[in-house]
Amino acid sequence: MGAYCNDDLNMPVYSAGAPTNELRFSKHVYDNVHGNIYLDPLCLKFIDTEQFQRLRELKQLGVTNMVYPGAVHSRFEHSLGVYWLAGETAQKLKNFQGMELDIDKHDLQTVRLAGLLHDIGHGPFSHMFEREFLPKVMSGCEWSHESMSVKMIDHIVDTHNIDIDAQMLKRVKDMILASTEFSQLKSNAEKRFLYDIVANGRNGIDVDKFDYLVRDSRACGLGCNFQFQRLTETMRVMDNEICYRAKEYRNVHKLFATRADLYRTVYTHPKVKAIELMIVDAMVKANDYLGISTNIDDPAEYWKLDDTILKTIEIAPDQELAEAKDLILRVRRRQLYQFCNEYAVPKEKIEHFKAVTAQDIVCSQKHTSLTLKEEDIAVTNVKIDLARGRENPLECIKFFKVHYRLSVLYTIISTLYLIDGFLVQDYESEEKFVIPEERVSHLLPTTFQDMIVRVYAKKPELVEAVSEAFENFQVRTYGIKAQVHETPEKKKRRVM
Repeated sequence: MGAYCNDDLNMPVYSAGAPTNELRFSKHVYDNVHGNIYLDPLCLKFIDTEQFQRLRELKQLGVTNMVYPGAVHSRFEHSLGVYWLAGETAQKLKNFQGMELDIDKHDLQTVRLAGLLHDIGHGPFSHMFEREFLPKVMSGCEWSHESMSVKMIDHIVDTHNIDIDAQMLKRVKDMILASTEFSQLKSNAEKRFLYDIVANGRNGIDVDKFDYLVRDSRACGLGCNFQFQRLTETMRVMDNEICYRAKEYRNVHKLFATRADLYRTVYTHPKVKAIELMIVDAMVKANDYLGISTNIDDPAEYWKLDDTILKTIEIAPDQELAEAKDLILRVRRRQLYQFCNEYAVPKEKIEHFKAVTAQDIVCSQKHTSLTLKEEDIAVTNVKIDLARGRENPLECIKFFKVHYRLSVLYTIISTLYLIDGFLVQDYESEEKFVIPEERVSHLLPTTFQDMIVRVYAKKPELVEAVSEAFENFQVRTYGIKAQVHETPEKKKRRVM
């Protein structure tokens, strides 16, 4: 992310993301995904705080850079990207349907702020903090980074005396919570469609995904064939809901398919998960001494917590942190938990799937001279879906058709010269509808969620025993051997 640059105040700048007169007095940064991003004065007041600058110390993909070296981009970059796309999207709706939607400058400012601040409550190492670490140290914890973002926003406003309209502030927080159970917005609420731009709980299409799908793919050296620009250029609000042209059905599907592919190949890569498991174990061992989870509800202290907690543990001289330090040293030296095997839960069993535990594997061990213990084994239950669990997300998305009509002049001319597209006018249907799967393609998936169980041995000498116990567990649970990978010993025997 580039440094701030002062614009020439005598040179007007136009962008779809903000009014021209605002941009003349803004600053800008150069983003490697979206190009120049112009920062309006109110958003700059939030950006230039220690709480927001903390996002520079939070890697967007947690420990993924230890497998994909280029994945070192931060929540700071992503937040600026979402800020920009949120403003661009709202402005395009205003341009296309201005009189009808009554989008004003306060709406644009609100949406931009929601995009900017939507991730300000994130903990260290991406989602690992709330999904893996906190449940291990706080039973029954229902903490979420979205709810923390709301608390952090109030803290920033109070601490830095930011002058912001109370109603705008409330709407910003509601927009951030719009994808969670904490915000039950009525579908007929005033300008309800604005709440779907940043965090869309209605169908999952939002600018947060637009940014991270492209940004993460690029950072990891992967291609991204999803084109969010086609959606934002042709979207339309109908009955207080953002709808898309029917011909964009496959492009919308690519959005969710790209997300699922990133989960398979990047976010839940076997070695990424191994490192995450080790970092979680290290943080759990350090928690009592350092109190990592102590201030998760106090924004005045919570903002001081970021990815540097790893270095804090690593260099601390305290003997109480010895076990945690040893785990981090193993990560540095690439002495990782050893991946033993995995299997995909049969699709008919997913609905009633119960998370597999280390105890399940221990109880499946046959009588051998080596006795496994729960602390020898790490299990991760990986869920990969298209953003709505076992449901098809496209069933929640509304589409519209574009009809074409020809002018009388075109009809006359076409009898003499066939000029494709000459004087063709288009107009949009007033109906919104869901496109049935069978009307699109039989090649699209029939199931929309995978559940993969992976097992790791925490010590290399236990790989064979853990692998065999895991295989026994599969046979006992499903009556099949679903082994994907051969154990090291079986590989040796096959080669010999």
